Amino acid sequence: MKEITEVYPDAAENLARFAHWLAGAGVERGFLGPREVDRIWDRHISNCAVVEELIPLNSKVFDIGSGAGLPGLVLAIVRPDITIGLIEPLMRRSEFLTEVAADLGITARVTVMRGRAEELKGHTAPVVTARAVAPLGKLLTWSLPLTAKGGQILAMKGSSAATEIAEAADILKGRKAEIVLCGEGVVDPQTTVVRVTT
Repeated sequence: MKEITEVYPDAAENLARFAHWLAGAGVERGFLGPREVDRIWDRHISNCAVVEELIPLNSKVFDIGSGAGLPGLVLAIVRPDITIGLIEPLMRRSEFLTEVAADLGITARVTVMRGRAEELKGHTAPVVTARAVAPLGKLLTWSLPLTAKGGQILAMKGSSAATEIAEAADILKGRKAEIVLCGEGVVDPQTTVVRVTT
Protein backbone atom coordinates (compact mmCIF):
# COMPACT_ATOMS: atom_id res chain seq x y z
CA MET A 1 0.00 0.00 0.00
CA LYS A 2 1.21 3.48 -0.84
CA GLU A 3 1.11 6.27 1.72
CA ILE A 4 -1.35 8.98 0.69
CA THR A 5 1.45 11.57 0.84
CA GLU A 6 3.34 9.54 -1.80
CA VAL A 7 0.29 9.50 -4.04
CA TYR A 8 -0.19 13.27 -3.68
CA PRO A 9 3.32 14.61 -2.94
CA ASP A 10 2.41 18.22 -3.76
CA ALA A 11 -0.40 18.06 -1.20
CA ALA A 12 1.61 16.33 1.55
CA GLU A 13 2.33 19.47 3.58
CA ASN A 14 -1.29 20.66 3.62
CA LEU A 15 -2.59 17.16 4.33
CA ALA A 16 -0.31 17.04 7.38
CA ARG A 17 -1.52 20.49 8.50
CA PHE A 18 -5.12 19.39 8.13
CA ALA A 19 -4.41 16.20 10.13
CA HIS A 20 -2.98 18.42 12.87
CA TRP A 21 -6.15 20.54 12.85
CA LEU A 22 -8.35 17.44 13.12
CA ALA A 23 -6.30 15.96 15.97
CA GLY A 24 -6.28 19.27 17.84
CA ALA A 25 -9.19 21.66 17.34
CA GLY A 26 -11.27 18.93 15.66
CA VAL A 27 -11.23 16.82 18.83
CA GLU A 28 -11.41 19.80 21.23
CA ARG A 29 -14.54 21.11 19.50
CA GLY A 30 -16.16 17.68 19.39
CA PHE A 31 -16.09 17.04 15.62
CA LEU A 32 -13.99 13.88 16.07
CA GLY A 33 -13.84 11.53 19.04
CA PRO A 34 -10.48 11.20 20.83
CA ARG A 35 -10.28 7.55 19.72
CA GLU A 36 -10.27 8.70 16.09
CA VAL A 37 -6.91 10.49 16.43
CA ASP A 38 -4.91 7.34 15.66
CA ARG A 39 -7.09 6.71 12.60
CA ILE A 40 -7.12 10.23 11.12
CA TRP A 41 -4.84 9.30 8.23
CA ASP A 42 -6.24 5.94 7.14
CA ARG A 43 -9.90 6.20 8.10
CA HIS A 44 -10.50 9.84 7.31
CA ILE A 45 -7.91 11.62 5.14
CA SER A 46 -6.80 8.79 2.84
CA ASN A 47 -10.33 7.39 2.64
CA CYS A 48 -11.60 10.77 1.39
CA ALA A 49 -8.65 11.74 -0.83
CA VAL A 50 -9.06 8.80 -3.22
CA VAL A 51 -12.59 9.91 -4.15
CA GLU A 52 -10.87 12.55 -6.33
CA GLU A 53 -10.41 9.76 -8.93
CA LEU A 54 -14.07 10.26 -9.86
CA ILE A 55 -13.99 14.06 -10.22
CA PRO A 56 -13.41 15.47 -13.73
CA LEU A 57 -10.70 18.09 -14.28
CA ASN A 58 -11.47 21.69 -13.28
CA SER A 59 -14.81 20.76 -11.72
CA LYS A 60 -16.94 22.88 -9.46
CA VAL A 61 -17.94 20.73 -6.48
CA PHE A 62 -20.46 21.06 -3.66
CA ASP A 63 -19.82 19.06 -0.48
CA ILE A 64 -23.01 18.55 1.54
CA GLY A 65 -22.72 18.46 5.33
CA SER A 66 -18.98 19.14 5.32
CA GLY A 67 -18.66 18.90 9.11
CA ALA A 68 -14.94 18.82 9.86
CA GLY A 69 -14.08 19.02 6.14
CA LEU A 70 -14.45 15.39 5.14
CA PRO A 71 -14.32 14.90 2.23
CA GLY A 72 -14.56 18.55 1.06
CA LEU A 73 -11.34 20.02 2.44
CA VAL A 74 -9.36 16.88 1.64
CA LEU A 75 -10.53 17.00 -1.99
CA ALA A 76 -9.61 20.70 -2.20
CA ILE A 77 -6.12 19.90 -0.89
CA VAL A 78 -5.35 17.03 -3.29
CA ARG A 79 -7.02 18.63 -6.33
CA PRO A 80 -5.80 22.21 -6.87
CA ASP A 81 -7.78 22.35 -10.14
CA ILE A 82 -11.22 22.19 -8.46
CA THR A 83 -13.30 24.82 -6.71
CA ILE A 84 -15.47 23.62 -3.87
CA GLY A 85 -18.40 24.89 -1.86
CA LEU A 86 -18.54 23.44 1.65
CA ILE A 87 -22.20 23.33 2.66
CA GLU A 88 -22.54 23.22 6.45
CA PRO A 89 -25.50 24.47 8.53
CA LEU A 90 -23.81 24.60 11.95
CA MET A 91 -22.03 27.83 12.89
CA ARG A 92 -19.18 26.24 14.89
CA ARG A 93 -18.37 23.80 12.08
CA SER A 94 -18.56 26.59 9.49
CA GLU A 95 -16.12 28.64 11.55
CA PHE A 96 -13.74 25.66 11.80
CA LEU A 97 -13.87 25.13 8.02
CA THR A 98 -13.20 28.84 7.41
CA GLU A 99 -10.22 28.86 9.82
CA VAL A 100 -8.68 25.72 8.30
CA ALA A 101 -9.11 26.90 4.69
CA ALA A 102 -7.41 30.19 5.60
CA ASP A 103 -4.53 28.41 7.37
CA LEU A 104 -4.00 26.12 4.37
CA GLY A 105 -4.05 29.04 1.94
CA ILE A 106 -6.86 27.64 -0.20
CA THR A 107 -9.60 30.26 0.33
CA ALA A 108 -9.45 31.30 -3.34
CA ARG A 109 -10.90 27.89 -4.28
CA VAL A 110 -12.92 27.04 -1.15
CA THR A 111 -16.15 28.74 -0.14
CA VAL A 112 -17.87 27.92 3.13
CA MET A 113 -21.62 28.08 2.50
CA ARG A 114 -23.36 28.20 5.85
CA GLY A 115 -26.84 26.74 5.52
CA ARG A 116 -28.77 23.62 4.69
CA ALA A 117 -28.52 22.07 1.24
CA GLU A 118 -32.27 22.51 0.68
CA GLU A 119 -31.93 26.28 1.24
CA LEU A 120 -29.52 26.73 -1.68
CA LYS A 121 -32.07 26.83 -4.47
CA GLY A 122 -30.67 28.09 -7.75
CA HIS A 123 -27.13 26.94 -7.00
CA THR A 124 -25.79 23.94 -8.92
CA ALA A 125 -22.49 22.15 -9.47
CA PRO A 126 -21.49 19.30 -11.81
CA VAL A 127 -20.28 17.24 -8.83
CA VAL A 128 -21.90 16.91 -5.40
CA THR A 129 -20.17 14.92 -2.64
CA ALA A 130 -21.25 13.74 0.80
CA ARG A 131 -19.93 11.48 3.54
CA ALA A 132 -21.90 10.06 6.48
CA VAL A 133 -24.67 12.64 6.10
CA ALA A 134 -27.88 10.63 5.67
CA PRO A 135 -29.27 7.46 4.07
CA LEU A 136 -29.07 7.67 0.26
CA GLY A 137 -32.78 8.36 -0.24
CA LYS A 138 -32.78 11.42 2.02
CA LEU A 139 -29.40 12.56 0.70
CA LEU A 140 -30.76 12.49 -2.87
CA THR A 141 -33.66 14.79 -1.97
CA TRP A 142 -31.07 17.36 -0.85
CA SER A 143 -28.41 16.77 -3.49
CA LEU A 144 -30.38 16.29 -6.72
CA PRO A 145 -31.54 19.95 -6.87
CA LEU A 146 -27.89 21.05 -6.43
CA THR A 147 -26.52 18.78 -9.16
CA ALA A 148 -26.16 20.25 -12.64
CA LYS A 149 -27.79 18.35 -15.51
CA GLY A 150 -25.40 15.63 -16.66
CA GLY A 151 -23.53 15.82 -13.35
CA GLN A 152 -22.92 13.28 -10.64
CA ILE A 153 -23.52 12.75 -6.94
CA LEU A 154 -20.70 10.93 -5.14
CA ALA A 155 -21.96 9.58 -1.83
CA MET A 156 -19.36 7.87 0.33
CA LYS A 157 -20.96 4.79 1.83
CA GLY A 158 -20.09 1.58 3.64
CA SER A 159 -21.30 -2.00 3.36
CA SER A 160 -24.95 -0.87 3.18
CA ALA A 161 -24.47 0.78 -0.24
CA ALA A 162 -26.45 -1.78 -2.28
CA THR A 163 -29.32 -1.81 0.22
CA GLU A 164 -29.47 1.99 0.22
CA ILE A 165 -29.64 2.07 -3.58
CA ALA A 166 -32.53 -0.41 -3.53
CA GLU A 167 -34.37 1.58 -0.84
CA ALA A 168 -33.92 4.83 -2.79
CA ALA A 169 -35.47 3.46 -6.01
CA ASP A 170 -38.50 5.81 -5.83
CA ILE A 171 -36.28 8.88 -5.58
CA LEU A 172 -33.77 7.67 -8.17
CA LYS A 173 -36.63 7.44 -10.73
CA GLY A 174 -34.54 5.46 -13.18
CA ARG A 175 -31.33 7.47 -12.80
CA LYS A 176 -28.17 5.39 -12.97
CA ALA A 177 -26.80 4.50 -9.52
CA GLU A 178 -23.66 2.38 -9.28
CA ILE A 179 -21.22 1.32 -6.60
CA VAL A 180 -17.65 2.37 -7.37
CA LEU A 181 -14.55 1.43 -5.38
CA CYS A 182 -11.75 4.03 -5.16
CA GLY A 183 -8.14 3.91 -4.03
CA GLU A 184 -6.87 0.56 -5.27
CA GLY A 185 -3.39 0.02 -3.85
CA VAL A 186 -3.77 3.09 -1.63
CA VAL A 187 -6.49 2.32 0.92
CA ASP A 188 -7.60 -1.01 2.32
CA PRO A 189 -10.48 -1.54 2.28
CA GLN A 190 -11.11 0.59 -0.79
CA THR A 191 -13.47 3.55 -0.42
CA THR A 192 -17.04 2.68 -1.41
CA VAL A 193 -18.86 5.41 -3.34
CA VAL A 194 -22.41 5.38 -4.66
CA ARG A 195 -22.29 7.38 -7.90
CA VAL A 196 -25.60 8.71 -9.16
CA THR A 197 -25.59 10.24 -12.64
CA THR A 198 -28.15 12.99 -13.21
